[in-house]
Amino acid sequence: MADNRIQIEEDGENREINDSPIEQVRLTVPITDDPTMPILTFRTWVLGPIACVILAFVDEFFKYRQNPITLSDSCFQMLLVVFGKLMAATLPSKPVKVPGTRWTFSMNPGPFTIKEHVLLTILVTSGLDGPYNIAIVAVKRIFYYKYVNFWAGLLMILTSQLLGYGFAGIFMKFLVNNPYMWYPFTLLDVSFYRSMHEVEKRPKGGITKFQFFLVATIASFGYAIIPGYFFPSLGALSAVCWFWKDSVLAQLVGSGRYGFGIGSFALDWNAIGGYLGNPFAYPLSTIINTAVGFLIFLYFISPITYWTNSYNARHFPFSSYDIFDKSGRVYNVSRILNESDLTFNQTGYQSYSKSYLSVVYLFMIAFNFATMTSSLTHFIVFHGRETWQQFKQAYYRGSNAGDVHNRLMKKYKPVPQWWFSAILVIVIGLAILSCEGFGNQLQLPYWGILLSCLLVMIFILPIGVLDATTGSSFSLNIIGEMLIGYIYPGRPIANMVFKGYTISTSYHALAFISEFKLAHYMKIPPRSMFVVQLTGTIISSIVSFATSWWLISSVDNICHPNKLPKGSPWTCPGLNVQYGSSIIWGVIGPQRLLFPDGIYSKLLSCFFLIGVIATLLVWGLSKVFPDKQWIRSINIPNVLTGAMLVLVAGPASYWSWIIVGLLYNFIVYRKYKNWWAKYNYVLAYGLDMGVAFLALLTSLTLGLNGIYGADWWGLDVGDHCPLAKCPTAPGVSVDGCPTVQ
Repeated sequence: MADNRIQIEEDGENREINDSPIEQVRLTVPITDDPTMPILTFRTWVLGPIACVILAFVDEFFKYRQNPITLSDSCFQMLLVVFGKLMAATLPSKPVKVPGTRWTFSMNPGPFTIKEHVLLTILVTSGLDGPYNIAIVAVKRIFYYKYVNFWAGLLMILTSQLLGYGFAGIFMKFLVNNPYMWYPFTLLDVSFYRSMHEVEKRPKGGITKFQFFLVATIASFGYAIIPGYFFPSLGALSAVCWFWKDSVLAQLVGSGRYGFGIGSFALDWNAIGGYLGNPFAYPLSTIINTAVGFLIFLYFISPITYWTNSYNARHFPFSSYDIFDKSGRVYNVSRILNESDLTFNQTGYQSYSKSYLSVVYLFMIAFNFATMTSSLTHFIVFHGRETWQQFKQAYYRGSNAGDVHNRLMKKYKPVPQWWFSAILVIVIGLAILSCEGFGNQLQLPYWGILLSCLLVMIFILPIGVLDATTGSSFSLNIIGEMLIGYIYPGRPIANMVFKGYTISTSYHALAFISEFKLAHYMKIPPRSMFVVQLTGTIISSIVSFATSWWLISSVDNICHPNKLPKGSPWTCPGLNVQYGSSIIWGVIGPQRLLFPDGIYSKLLSCFFLIGVIATLLVWGLSKVFPDKQWIRSINIPNVLTGAMLVLVAGPASYWSWIIVGLLYNFIVYRKYKNWWAKYNYVLAYGLDMGVAFLALLTSLTLGLNGIYGADWWGLDVGDHCPLAKCPTAPGVSVDGCPTVQ
């Protein structure tokens, strides 16, 4: 058996590496394999689809809430171990014969194995993260009040999810078989699976990880009853507003959802981690970078712009995902939109008003621009040389570079290239059908699908190399909506569809490849991985779309906060932002918002440069002061990305998330490091799971019957700061707001 040293034998141009050339891989991934280990078992095909349906339903169901609940994949990874081992302990092992055939199988082929666990998890979670195009159907039905054919929507969802798999096959050899493409975060999965299958004995006077997980889940469930049903206002407590009920300025300063959030906080775990993620799961450096970005965003850039009344900012709310006209009222989209075909009305726009954004919305877009350029710059200056060396090694050695993992995987049949080619051709054809067919309800012509594919083809390799070598990435979101906004302006649905195909295709192609790398490390047959990925994606896509369709059809006034009954959580802040984006980039268009006619053109263009300059500044300081480790911990993309959720999460959630994260990952980590190392992630998953169970139970039993809790002051899912949404410019009159003199 090979040891952990790198041994290279050269014979002409052949190079054989008896371990990985990457040190992190050598320290994490074993160089042994047991090809007799059961993989695609009866347990996989029974437990997998059932769990996939449940998780897809729960994930989509919670996206429409004021504070969406996100269940980590690791929660289900832990539960799947329990159910898998339970089935292994109880199912009969006697072979079962399939009637009418000679084929037999065993319901219980032996112990629940680590390979079976990996495949089961991939089946359950593949395709789950973001059937983005579901939002397109929801926005068109809810905000544009237009019918969408069910089958057209379903076909769009399925094709946007599966198209990436076809592209993944093109780059599979370079990004998977190449040992220099090592995927840092995939190594965390390898470590997690290995730790889950290690035998753990209950310590004397202590409890096991799973017992601790159950305790945390039950405790979280019990507490979540208070903010989840009896006292929803705990999601954003804004003390300043309680004392100054008639002051616009005081409520703007104190509002935890729509203002500066001074003195605001959240006591609802769902509000703390619903948008920003579980603070227990992030390293201290990420929390600090996010906090810095939040402070700069909300307490430096935004207030300066607002109080100097730049771009008439004080004529509009400080923080709002609505779009406004020159009078300060919510933009009447119907005046610039042809009702019959949802296209831009130039005459109506010229006689009405330019569009204006709240300061927070404006800088959310600006920070998005800066994130894109800073991510590329960060990659080039901090990881460019290393990646270039790895790229050259991969290029000259080819995809057949013979490290131990490639040699071990040669025992298994690879996925034929024609499988990927067939998916690519068939799915592109079906995607064009979904857009061109069904009465052209999606507005995007066939060339839009082909252009989206070309954009993905151009970017997938550099993004893939970035992900494979550094663990970081960037989205094609802004690029997609700007490109189609210039080329095919005035069509909001077409803009969303093009962006949706671009984002989903690139995301799922890269996710498919990283999952194949996990299979590569865990020595799982590629064809088995391909089958479960495809199966899981199809199941989760259908269930997610059906769940969304059912919610939209059954919840009255969903996503319209002003029309919902008191206490209703179905406010959909995420979808409201999607709707706003469709107006900005699709109806009005980037040429009227940015270059050449936009009022925000210079400001937003500057942020492209800010992303580059800020990153180069940090890189330069790290070179001048190489002994200052804290300088290298400054991650400008993290700083910029962390602040972009202020619009939907609100400062109350941010402050609580930062405080909890700093206390836990600094004080608890330092004083109780052994306890932290053993129970940290278990506690994080237990808290999330308890909140999710409570929310699902109350929503499916009470919520759908219009019962949201006792009718009292604390039932409001807002923060009791209604005047925080009012303009502060003198003389601006808006319904429900006092006019400032």
